[in-house]
Order: sequence, then C-alpha cells, then structure tokens
Amino acid sequence: MVNPISLIGSLTDSSTLTKLAGTASSAASVASSAASVASSAASVGSDFSNVLASVSRGFVDSMKSGEGAAISGVTGNVPVAKAVQAIMVAEESLQTAIAVRDKVVAAYQEVTRMSI
Repeated sequence: MVNPISLIGSLTDSSTLTKLAGTASSAASVASSAASVASSAASVGSDFSNVLASVSRGFVDSMKSGEGAAISGVTGNVPVAKAVQAIMVAEESLQTAIAVRDKVVAAYQEVTRMSI
C-alpha cells in the first residue's frame, strides 16, 4: 500500500505529481488487464497459483493507484472526476478480490468436509 505520510511529503516534487496523474488515468486499464492476464496465463498452461498471483498483483496495483489518486484529489493536483474514477476502479477491484477470497475459502471448507 502507498504510505500516505511519505507521499504527502513528496507532493512538492513535480515528477511525483506526474506519476500520480498517470496512475489515476491508468487505474481502469489495471482492472481490465487483470482479466486478460488470467485468461492468457491459463491458456499458456500456467498453474492456478501463478494465475492467482498475477491477478492479485493487478488488484494491489489498482488499490495503490486509487490511494494515490485520492491523495492527489484531496490536495487538488488531480481533477475530482479522475480521482473519483480511480477510486471507483479500486473499489471494484477490492470487491472482486473479496468475492474471489470468499470462493476460495468456501472451496477449502468443502474440501475439508469430504470424507476420505
């Protein structure tokens, strides 16, 4: 996750502002690329853990971009519409990650209930 204290201290640097603006604009592409990474990794023949790891990296990147956009929106460095869009993409990614986690836990519980 993004450390808000260190990020606020570095907001005076113009390269940080440019990076945050680029991060906010690319948040939608992170969420859509997670699905394409999963499908392409599955077609290559990767195992489930590799697919799950690559998708979770996409979720983490989406959350980081949402946090960065929120901080930039609060400081007024990014238009409100872009900040809200990045936050909504991050929220959607979080909800997807929670749903996947719930399915994995349910599958694990089902396996543990099986008789041998």
